Amino acid sequence: MFGRDWDADCRCDARFDGDTLRVDARDCPSDGELAAEPACRETTVRALCDRDADTVFTRANGLQRAYEDAAAGLLVAAGRFAERASFHDEQLAARATRDPLAAAHAATGRAGPVARIAAETGLAACAEAVTDYDDAFRPRVAPTVGTDRVVARPPKDARLTDRYELDTGAVVRRYERPDDALVTYHLTPVELTLDADATATLAAAAEYLAANALDGDRAAGRAVRAVADHGAPVETLTAVLAKHTRGLGVLSDLFADSAVSDAYVSAPAADAPVRVEADGEPLRSNVYLTDASTGALASRFRRESGRAFSRADPTLDATVTTAGRELRVAAVTEPVSDGHGFAFRAHDGDRFRLPDLVANGTVPPAVAGLLSVAVERDAAVLVAGGRGVGKTTLLGALLPEIAPGTRTIIVEDTPELPVDALRAAGRDCQRLHVDRDGDGLGATAALRTALRLGEGALVVGEVRGTEAEALYEAMRVGAGGATLGTVHGDGPAAVRERVVTDLGVAPSAFTDTDLVVTLDRADDRRVASVVEVVGRDTPEFAPLYDGESTGRIDRGNSATVAALARPDETYADVRVALTERASALE
Repeated sequence: MFGRDWDADCRCDARFDGDTLRVDARDCPSDGELAAEPACRETTVRALCDRDADTVFTRANGLQRAYEDAAAGLLVAAGRFAERASFHDEQLAARATRDPLAAAHAATGRAGPVARIAAETGLAACAEAVTDYDDAFRPRVAPTVGTDRVVARPPKDARLTDRYELDTGAVVRRYERPDDALVTYHLTPVELTLDADATATLAAAAEYLAANALDGDRAAGRAVRAVADHGAPVETLTAVLAKHTRGLGVLSDLFADSAVSDAYVSAPAADAPVRVEADGEPLRSNVYLTDASTGALASRFRRESGRAFSRADPTLDATVTTAGRELRVAAVTEPVSDGHGFAFRAHDGDRFRLPDLVANGTVPPAVAGLLSVAVERDAAVLVAGGRGVGKTTLLGALLPEIAPGTRTIIVEDTPELPVDALRAAGRDCQRLHVDRDGDGLGATAALRTALRLGEGALVVGEVRGTEAEALYEAMRVGAGGATLGTVHGDGPAAVRERVVTDLGVAPSAFTDTDLVVTLDRADDRRVASVVEVVGRDTPEFAPLYDGESTGRIDRGNSATVAALARPDETYADVRVALTERASALE
């Protein structure tokens, strides 16, 4: 076939591994950079003259670059074209191996067989879809110690709107593109900014760690120090190695950003970037997980939660801590999904107190004052809303408002409420863990157990099953403190339907609810309404707040405010207490 007609200094070794072409560029002075180095491009395309590949990997200096989708398609098309076109024009075929874009332009400008071959092999279409090699070859990059990948280059035609650095050393940039509704959350982990020597040391440390079976929290540091030369950035390398071997990989960087509250990994993970929610806005990231990444995460969550997670039990709820934040993890796998999928949500329950929510506009001062006094004086409050509106955040912020000295029993299946922070503040808190899979203490049994653990406040992380009847039984007999919980429902009527119809609570029992507080995502997760439940046999609602005060409290018509009065107080006294508390919280 056609031969080389130029002096190329490339020492890449290209070999197939199934449907993957792996290019070892560790001995190549050009490092296998396909966008910048024609010699490395030629070595790769020549290997693809004989057979196709789904993905092309290059490896050099402790970094692995994955060329997939359109990038792999261009390389494969160039190989097909070069092999077939060599019979008709050997010089053009050779040019296609090192400069496929120029070869495609030359072929399509002609008449005859090479133009037909350019069309049939897909080279013409692939070349037409890109402007240059930086556009064509946008690899997903990862250090060889990890399996997560990021697209290092910013989006094409993007405008930088924000840039900031995280405590992990990663840099976040936000880009907007014309005609693209989603902003790109572009993460550059610190490992992609290391020089060649540091990256090589990182790779050597990973090999040392594996070869010596080091374990424990300090294993990464021991491995780095064992292979590092004087002057190497030991602390940085240790943090990176620990992140990829004992942490959550690049996800640890995402959640080191306090603006990020959620991250979503949709199966199959390699086909789509991780989506994040930052400052309440859905964003597309440049981070991709691989099958190896998701498999490792699944094994870790299964091991740490002690719960089954397999084809026989294809869903999992777990909690994990990373970057000092507690994450709730919901996971799915086959056969209910096309591989492993994850939803991560950060619960910074000890970060937000009621004054914080007033300050950020989530809770109006008057509403905060009402809720604070109501919780302090043992009211029954349900926090409602759809998924992701901040129900647990508000519930956690209400817990410090419980009267000091009150024993508090907290029932939840996934630990999300700030129990540790409350204990550190001297509060008497007992958490009961609920197992909804049937292997441990069920929700109903947990609530009945809670009633035997001493009088005080009762808090249910989420009311969603048969425990609802036990909860309302506790409201009716009086647990000796406030009764609080969250429930799904986009308004008071939906909450009543959920509790009475779906969960089987008698309508007369539902009237033991004092307040229903609804949060709304469409209103930036702010409090949308507060109603009090009125009537004894048939529950109805009286609005206290629906975007602004309804005046019911000021007119002296609120049954809840009247019930909050202590023996030596009047309704007017409670109104004064509400006003003073609102001012204090504001």
